Amino acid sequence: MRRTPRDTEASSRRVTRRALMMGAGMSAMVAALGARMRFLGVDQADEFRLLAEENRINIRLIPPTRGLIQDRNGKLIAGNEQNYRVTITREDAGKTDAEVEAVLHRLSNLIPMTKDDLASTLKDIKRNSPFVPIIVAERLNWHELSHISVNSPALPGVLPEVGLSRVYPRDIDFAHIVGYVGPVSDRDIEAQESPDPLLRIPKFQIGKIGVERWMEDTLRGSAGTKRIEVNAVGRVMRELSREEGIKGRDLRLTIDADVQNFVQARLGDESAACVVIDVTNGDIIAAVSSPSFDPNLFVRGISQKDYSALTENDHRPLANKVVQGAYPPGSTFKMVTALAALAEGAIDENSTVRCNGYLEISGRKFYCWKHAGHGKVDLKKSLAESCDVFYYDTCQKIGIDKIAEMGRKLGFGARADLPMSAISEGLMPDRDWKQARYKKEWLIGDTINASIGQGYVLATPLQLAVMAARIASGTEVEPRIIHSINDQPVPVPPAPSLGLEGAKLRAVQMAMFEVMNGAHGTGKGARIADETMQMCGKSGTAQVRNISTAERDSGVVSNDNLPWKQRDHALFVAFAPADNPRYAVSVVVEHGSSGSGVAGPIARDALLRAMTGDIPPLSAYPPSQRGRMETLLNALKLRLPDGSPPAPSKV
Repeated sequence: MRRTPRDTEASSRRVTRRALMMGAGMSAMVAALGARMRFLGVDQADEFRLLAEENRINIRLIPPTRGLIQDRNGKLIAGNEQNYRVTITREDAGKTDAEVEAVLHRLSNLIPMTKDDLASTLKDIKRNSPFVPIIVAERLNWHELSHISVNSPALPGVLPEVGLSRVYPRDIDFAHIVGYVGPVSDRDIEAQESPDPLLRIPKFQIGKIGVERWMEDTLRGSAGTKRIEVNAVGRVMRELSREEGIKGRDLRLTIDADVQNFVQARLGDESAACVVIDVTNGDIIAAVSSPSFDPNLFVRGISQKDYSALTENDHRPLANKVVQGAYPPGSTFKMVTALAALAEGAIDENSTVRCNGYLEISGRKFYCWKHAGHGKVDLKKSLAESCDVFYYDTCQKIGIDKIAEMGRKLGFGARADLPMSAISEGLMPDRDWKQARYKKEWLIGDTINASIGQGYVLATPLQLAVMAARIASGTEVEPRIIHSINDQPVPVPPAPSLGLEGAKLRAVQMAMFEVMNGAHGTGKGARIADETMQMCGKSGTAQVRNISTAERDSGVVSNDNLPWKQRDHALFVAFAPADNPRYAVSVVVEHGSSGSGVAGPIARDALLRAMTGDIPPLSAYPPSQRGRMETLLNALKLRLPDGSPPAPSKV
């Protein structure tokens, strides 16, 4: 086909357009390359010149700010304080071990460092990567930090810096709940499948016990990074850039710091535990284990002398008795046996038993605490006067399995789901348990002992408080200690009903009211006089030694005449106000001898503090006790309103 001049002209135009497009593309590429070359050769010239002159750019992790822990009202429990410290980086300090040691020796002339400190630092340097900064000393004062900065030319690889360290402003009040932080150990790292890179930072601190440990992932946050310029001799020249990490989330506990402090002071020097719980939602208002310890000692590095003082104390200040201590519940368990029998229809509130001081079964006598007996006893009187024989008789009608079933319904034998360390399940035994544990059959004597909270039965103070709260509310309320995370409330699911008939539950509640307010109630000495705050309660005394028949015949030795460790434990559970329960309490005083005389008054005062929101008013006490209680309350060493320690006593 013959091409015309018109076709040739059109083809020429297409070629010219394509050439222009290709030319434009090539020009753009050249311009981009030129811009990149200018960026590298001009804008970044200083940085690359530094690198060419043997300066280095290092990237280091920035530990995040640890989340705060507060009480239910926002009062600080665990915070962070400014911490002047000095670090050394192996690759910047010298090429040989001798050079590194020389730097440390010069540093030791500027700040206090012992031979052990030097040896520990060298050990950390050798076991970590050369580029990882090692903390040499912490909690320096401003003068020491300035001295290091002035001498920095002679200290290659040494960097003075400002960090944050954990502090517990309310020290002993929350030691067992919140716990403390400490340096990451090899065991901590091995326990995790994919350890956070932060854990590789020498002496990085993580939670060791309590809330600090079990909420570690929430409190820790995420690391940031910084780029620093280091010259040829390892001196940090400047920080080039910084990307801050993500702060750990704040926690707010259900604990009321003021109630906690009051109970801590009220327990005094006793080896004891007390729990106050809101029966409507399970909030733990106070959870005190006494004696306590100062967690700040562990953060700052506890001395061997201080640690030995804690471990050698027979009152066990390091143990959290609230959840770790498992005790025979004694007569505080009688409500379990009563409710089990009522639920099964084996008894009603009018059923009676005659107590002559003992019940003989299969040729063996099981004694009541009252040698002369209580005479004719019904449910109300059995609890009010704590008659043992009533429960010896009642338990045989239902057996241990029904008692154990009710015990579990009321919280016994179950590990609470709380962020606290070493929580005990206690023990709610039954036939299967004994067979599995001892390969033995359950005996009638085992049931007799269990019916009054002795034998194999064990409970923690927390479980006793939960039992009281469930009896008060008629629901399976669960204890909780985390109120909110970053101000977002933790949901509280509605507690299911215990499934007990109202009349049967009220029968036990009224019997507990009689314990405190009846003419012959064992707890009347700890009663509340103000009718708007009257309490329902039950005392308990748990034996820690066997009493022989010969001793019973000759007279049981008084607790006052026994060594401290052989005296009975004193227990008490209660709830108030009686007509509309809001708070439940449990108190266990190790070797306290008397549940009603020792544990009862503490339980009453804890309830009053929670109900009134202040120091209990004297009007709440019986007139005959007001003078003594005024002296006792005034002598309590309570924190000042701002949370600071109490003012020293004037001599």
